[in-house]
Amino acid sequence: MKFRGQPQSIRGSIAPLVTPFTADGALDLDALVGLVRWQLAAGSHGISLGGSTGEPSAQTVQERVAAMAAVAGEVSDRVPFVPGTGSAKLSETLELTAAAERLGADAVLVITPYYARPTQEGLYAWYEAVAREFPDLPIVVYNVPSRTAVDAAPETVARLRRDFDNIVGIKETTKDFEHFSRVIRACGRDFLVWSGIELLCLPLLALGGTGFVSAVTNLAPRAVARMYEHWTAGETELALDLHYGLHPLVDTLFVETNPAPAKWVLARYGLLTSDHVRPPLVPLTSAGAARVESLLAEGTELAELGEPLPA
Repeated sequence: MKFRGQPQSIRGSIAPLVTPFTADGALDLDALVGLVRWQLAAGSHGISLGGSTGEPSAQTVQERVAAMAAVAGEVSDRVPFVPGTGSAKLSETLELTAAAERLGADAVLVITPYYARPTQEGLYAWYEAVAREFPDLPIVVYNVPSRTAVDAAPETVARLRRDFDNIVGIKETTKDFEHFSRVIRACGRDFLVWSGIELLCLPLLALGGTGFVSAVTNLAPRAVARMYEHWTAGETELALDLHYGLHPLVDTLFVETNPAPAKWVLARYGLLTSDHVRPPLVPLTSAGAARVESLLAEGTELAELGEPLPA
């Protein structure tokens, strides 16, 4: 809650955590708290939970609230806490957002409603409902058309920005880099824009972006945070070194569907007790594991994972 009144201070590398499960599929809150501690020690500028990397659609509302509570308690205002609170149902979105507000979240990520494929007017009405319900809570639109089958148009985002003071930014997870530029122009350069596409994180800063919510933070939190810090300090070459050095780790994440590869790596190195992912996802295959091992070898200088556990 410390940063809620100053959303402009929520910048840099916001780590979108995986949601740990035990081998039998139960929520593993102890492991989740461990991940938060690891991220904070590595220098991540904020913590997120409940985005695509966190498998939110495979969890109950009660599980998502329990996970938010565990993370909020560990973060304890040291950095901004920006959980994802969206769902395909408006009632669930409001329930989750209310829980995040109560738990002290500094802002919330609200995904565009998936599967239904609403019109732009439908998207406006969706975010209007959330914004009116929580007038004192900063809201960040979460646009990820590859997963939701709907794209929040720059004009729609600008309309929301004009009409609601608490709609403060957007997480753009689209490879259409022109889209980023159009959003910033339409909404104003003080609008907060984060990249959710790993290889567009650094380029977005050149357009005036706020930072990134990048899944590669799960493997190399320090490197991702330093990339932002080098850029803002004017140390462009050092930032570029990290950007290109992170490529193999980015590729690692998407050998198979995210977050299965990340969970396999984190379990392999003892940061999780299990690499369990919930259906319809499946754990990393043996062929995928071989490819991940190869990519990790390329990116080993930036991965901060310690020694792997015995096979």
